[in-house]
Amino acid sequence: MNDVKDQNSKSEYSKNENNYYNLTIEETFNRLNTSESGVSDDEAKSRLEAYGLNELVEEKKTTPFEIFLSQFKSILIVILVIAAGISGLILHEYTDMAVILVIVILNAVIGFVQEYRAEKAVEALKKMVSPSSRVIRGGAMKEIPANMVVPGDILVIQDGDRIPADARLIDANSLKMDESPLTGESSAVTKKTEKLDENTPLAQRFNMLYMGTHSVYGRGTAVITSTGMNTEFGNIAELIQSIEEENSPLKQKTESLGRQLGLIALVGCIIVFVVDYFNGIGFTDSFMSAVSLAVSAIPEGLPTVMVITLSLGAQRMARSNAIIRKLNSVETLGTTTVICSDKTGTITKNEMTVRQIDTLSQSIFITGEGFVPIGRFNLGDERIQPQQSPELNLILETGLFCNDSSIIQDDEIGPYITGDPTEGAILMAAIKAGIYPEELAKKNPRVWEAPFDSVRKMMSTVNSTDGGSRVHAKGAPEVIIGRCNRVYIDGRIDQLSDEQFWKIQKQIKEMGEKAMRVLAFAYKDNGDMVDFSQEAVETDLVFIGLMGMIDPPRDEVPQAIRLCKKAGIRPVMITGDHKTTAIAIAREVGIIDGDDSSAITGSELDELSEDELLDIVDHVSVYARVSPEHKVKLAQALRKRGNIVAMTGDGVNDAPAIKAADIGIAMGIKGTDVTKEAADMVLADDNFASIVKAVEQGRVIYDNIRKFMRFMVSSNFDEMIVISTFVLVGLPVPFLPVMILWLNLVTDGGPAIALSMDEPTDDLMSIPPRNPKDGILHGMYLFIAAYVVLQSVTMAGTFLWKYVVQGASLEIARTVTFMQVCMFELVVVWNCRSEKHSVFRTGFNNKYLLLSTILGGLLTASLCYVPFLQDMFNTVPLSLQDWGWVMGTSLIGLLVLPEVFFRQKKATE
Repeated sequence: MNDVKDQNSKSEYSKNENNYYNLTIEETFNRLNTSESGVSDDEAKSRLEAYGLNELVEEKKTTPFEIFLSQFKSILIVILVIAAGISGLILHEYTDMAVILVIVILNAVIGFVQEYRAEKAVEALKKMVSPSSRVIRGGAMKEIPANMVVPGDILVIQDGDRIPADARLIDANSLKMDESPLTGESSAVTKKTEKLDENTPLAQRFNMLYMGTHSVYGRGTAVITSTGMNTEFGNIAELIQSIEEENSPLKQKTESLGRQLGLIALVGCIIVFVVDYFNGIGFTDSFMSAVSLAVSAIPEGLPTVMVITLSLGAQRMARSNAIIRKLNSVETLGTTTVICSDKTGTITKNEMTVRQIDTLSQSIFITGEGFVPIGRFNLGDERIQPQQSPELNLILETGLFCNDSSIIQDDEIGPYITGDPTEGAILMAAIKAGIYPEELAKKNPRVWEAPFDSVRKMMSTVNSTDGGSRVHAKGAPEVIIGRCNRVYIDGRIDQLSDEQFWKIQKQIKEMGEKAMRVLAFAYKDNGDMVDFSQEAVETDLVFIGLMGMIDPPRDEVPQAIRLCKKAGIRPVMITGDHKTTAIAIAREVGIIDGDDSSAITGSELDELSEDELLDIVDHVSVYARVSPEHKVKLAQALRKRGNIVAMTGDGVNDAPAIKAADIGIAMGIKGTDVTKEAADMVLADDNFASIVKAVEQGRVIYDNIRKFMRFMVSSNFDEMIVISTFVLVGLPVPFLPVMILWLNLVTDGGPAIALSMDEPTDDLMSIPPRNPKDGILHGMYLFIAAYVVLQSVTMAGTFLWKYVVQGASLEIARTVTFMQVCMFELVVVWNCRSEKHSVFRTGFNNKYLLLSTILGGLLTASLCYVPFLQDMFNTVPLSLQDWGWVMGTSLIGLLVLPEVFFRQKKATE
């Protein structure tokens, strides 16, 4: 064995774009400088040093501590931390400091938990790699840790083994692989050793084995070609890491609002401090006035209310089978303009079902769906018994003999099929007819088989019979018919005529137009034949008939599609299935209308330039025969066109597309762990209708966020304006910092959370998605201005009436003003439930808001009468006259604000 080559020739052993599938076994050995005996121990050691361990490497590892620190980057949080420090360290207001820090830490913990889970995508990939492997080195078989395999090792595969690295198959004995972790396709893949064409796509490279997949049947040997980050899994891990996640629209908007409020607070604090100080007020009092202004400008309760709102929304979505992994995606769902969905299992049931069987003399339709063995066989309008039709009986028996699937009865999840879904459909059709595989296999055992592969496009078996043996074959119609020279019709065998040939072609076309997957079936009796070569077995067959099967759409999907379109959301189907099938299903569920047959295949996408793709991506709703790489390209193109994109996926190689979308949606049933870790949302039932429900809930949540933002921002601005005005004209501040904290956290916090639980309006899914570029306060400025002016006047009037006109003490004036502001906000919050109607139209039917306003009012009133609270808040008991003033001015907000705002808004619409 030659010495290992230097680092510059590393790509000769393993490279991201390898083409070992396009090499013969001999050429593969030559390139890898190895043989059937494998590399020597010394050579393996050298290669391990050169190429490193067979592990997936994270390029950028974020520690838990770094994730925790990142929670403090928000400008709102930074301002709150500064305010806490000033309150405790300079003003010695330790209660204020403690309250603010509790809020900050609570937000940091919740954010940390969410983001820490999101950093697990590559770790999930690692778990899918085999812990140990059997290899041949120096002619001897050894079991070694999977991370120690190197290019050139000879891998020994047995039933159930997980593949540790990418490898080129050199020997296969009925070897079948489960490649669903990589491709998302549930069907077992039959492997073979022949050289393939250089343009063969990944999913059809049947002479290759891939890291993370596992064998389900048979055995074989293969030579390791690529390890670690040079494998297909490594390519995906690298792509996942390279896609930078952008902040959600909600986070961007709240950050923008935080910067604006922070700038306002900073400028206001400087002005207030400078004016006070140069007016002869001491440093401490001037500083306290400035801090009061800062505390009033920042809605301390906003981060907590936001997190609680999103968490409650995530819980509601979970009840609708949409599990939210990243809280900010709850709101982003509400802005979705395009939903890109897989077909199989999401739009359809993933329950392939035989609907039609055509022979040369009959066309039989079968009822029933899924894996329940109940259904009727109808010839026209008449029900028939399968035993009455020799042709029907023969085709069903042939389908069972030529079949490796089985049905499993599970008490918890119900019956399900193991093996190929198409074979499962054939199995269920036979069971519906009362024909059972166990009985046939016992009576006529299999003695030979040629498994299905994509080149031959057929499968054949030989089973023993009383008179010798019989060949059973199924496959693509053009292949099976090409191997037939006779037909079975009306219980007899005739020579295949031209007329019969064209009749079969017509039947195939008609089934295809119904979006059916069509298989042909044939047989022949061998007598005492002993030559079981493929050439001898698969020629001179007798054609029996055709089976048309379909994966039916989910019952609830058409209504969900209609709701999408009504809401201005465009559903897009992206599938690996054939174009005609994709168009037919899309038309059946309503994704495309009428005679629309516009669809683009993956090969056609490859021919488009970036500009051409951008031109068509907003108009095409069906994409067929696409790969996961195409899904990434489509997600990026749609986003460049200004869309908010939700993208579904299940296989490992869907993870990059999921991360490239605004909302990544993984399948909970058939999705891999990697895909789920990369996703923002996991569908527990793999159902398209659940996505639409989640989008609707996202709209509800954003609508409610706007309600409490309207309330909280309005409440803070009036306090800030009055405080700054009083300071500038030489009057004492009307509130202490602790009073403002109570206003922002208790008086505002409870009702704000209650607003977040408000019921949706009836027209929420009848309007187009909002413009994601609009600010979170878009359209609210008139309301905020009306609220601020009205509250500022009543607040300032209350303080001046008590302190200046009546000559009351500062303590009494502050108490009355404090109570007036609290009660005003608890009353006016009811006018924040709608942007179009006042409380007199929306009513008082939010029980959470009713409870929070009553409880908030009682707690606020207690501040005037509970001794230790009086000391903490520097309040005094109020007279009935004072309470009359407080309640009277508070009701002004309930009665006058609708007249000022809602009438003005109607006039401008």
